Amino acid sequence: MSEERPVKSPCVSVCALDDQDICIGCQRTAEEITRWGRMSNDERREVLQRCVERTRAAGQFLQQPARP
Repeated sequence: MSEERPVKSPCVSVCALDDQDICIGCQRTAEEITRWGRMSNDERREVLQRCVERTRAAGQFLQQPARP
């Protein structure tokens, strides 16, 4: 059985932190960005879900994101 591939980073190369230390491009916190390379896939999926929630709360989704 093969090993699971790493969950891909949500980085979109629009890297700037807002006043709450959340990236305006990917919606990760500064801590989440820093830790990403050391996270398990389960932790990464949790971060991605929080990114979706932050984006939705900010009213930034133009359409519903696809479910994996």
